[in-house]
Amino acid sequence: MVEREAVNVGDWLAQRALERPEHPALVVDDTGETWSYDELDAAANRVAAALRDRGVTAGERVALALRSEPLYLALYFACARLGAICVPLNTRLAAPELAFQIGDCRAALVVRDASVNPGIRDGPASRVLERDALVTALPRRADPPPPVPGGERAQVILYTSGTTGTPKGAVLPHRKTLYNTLNAVEYLGLRRDDVVIAPVPLFHSFGLKILSVPALYAGATLVLVDRFDALGLQRSVARHGGTLLGAVPVMYRRMRDAGIEPALRGLQRAFSAGAALDADTIRDFAAAGVRIQQGYGQTETSILCCLDPAHALSHAGSVGRPVRHGEVRVGDEQGRELPRGASGEVLVRGPIVMLGYWERPEETAASRVAGWHRTGDLGVMDADGFVTLVGRHRELYISGGENVYPAEIERVLEQHPGVAEVAVVGVPDPRWGEAGRAYVVARARLDADALLTWARERLARYKIPREVVQVDELPRTASGKVRKHVLLERDGP
Repeated sequence: MVEREAVNVGDWLAQRALERPEHPALVVDDTGETWSYDELDAAANRVAAALRDRGVTAGERVALALRSEPLYLALYFACARLGAICVPLNTRLAAPELAFQIGDCRAALVVRDASVNPGIRDGPASRVLERDALVTALPRRADPPPPVPGGERAQVILYTSGTTGTPKGAVLPHRKTLYNTLNAVEYLGLRRDDVVIAPVPLFHSFGLKILSVPALYAGATLVLVDRFDALGLQRSVARHGGTLLGAVPVMYRRMRDAGIEPALRGLQRAFSAGAALDADTIRDFAAAGVRIQQGYGQTETSILCCLDPAHALSHAGSVGRPVRHGEVRVGDEQGRELPRGASGEVLVRGPIVMLGYWERPEETAASRVAGWHRTGDLGVMDADGFVTLVGRHRELYISGGENVYPAEIERVLEQHPGVAEVAVVGVPDPRWGEAGRAYVVARARLDADALLTWARERLARYKIPREVVQVDELPRTASGKVRKHVLLERDGP
């Protein structure tokens, strides 16, 4: 018998197809197209055969530039069965950005939907296969490919969001997918009768690794929502009888601003990850009968901590306690554990951690300390084990000798009735060394001086931003994180 840790992710789907072949595995939100577990399993075998016919072998990279659709997941499982490495590409990137990732991983094959991003071309080491051409080439049926091991072998390369610079490819083995899935099943309470609504793109770790793959592992039904609309998503929940919704914070805030519809009250659970969700949004949804469970993780680790529904209000602002399959501590620069209540870097180790960054040994080494993975996030763990994030290690700036954490300032400024969204960055200052600049999306015309006067009543003087810049919107990644380096590149120090 194969040890659980060595199992290939592609084997899961075959097992579910045996257990409940006719049960709906996938539903396409806008068309109602439905695939059973038997159909998805058969499609994975057919896709594997088509990839093999095009010369794809174990260890080669297959990049995907597709919408969130059933074929995407058929390709995901097909790659696993062949031992190939799946590389989801963010279809919202510009052609040069995509070309960098394709070239960086040296993809042997790129499967693309030209309607999503027509800028992808054949490269020195990669061939482009159009989505429709792949579908046309699929055999009517195909046997499963010869079994290949999973375990520590690379299964997926997911590029980090690039909030601080050039994206890096996090290499995720089958083992990591297994233990992340077990965490998700436990903390999201996934069951066979669940209907999981997934509006987060499959190219993102949240959409793929936290919502979609765990839902299929549990034998549930996954509803793929390719485009987000604040009211439309709420109606999709009702239309499909959704029991679990997973969305990023900006989606919840926009649903709140558009009006939380009674349709959402049929939800049993809601989950948020990708960035911090503000307490006001959590409370507004709770008042409407929807409790949002908050999770915290990274591409390199997936879920690290989870705040269960029982503590969603009492510990609003916290990201919860560490998950079962993974160790989390708050440590110093040497990785030593700090006392409860002290601020330090959030560190993690265990089976949920990546193998490393693709062909970047120096950056891989820099991401580790004393056997722990460095998240780059600054946090505090209280006496009961709840973790609260206070900022990013690389976002921290020092003003007049004092450490300043932008996340703390942002949480305060967001409480101002005239502020819709805000991002704070550190910029050079001739007097204090560094000072804050606040980029604000206002609900209406905003008096910057009045905002700073308001902030002085709530923050220490050294934390008050030097200036306020009003913007129409904040540049964000697919997961909803603000790309602060873009703001700095645009406006300068």
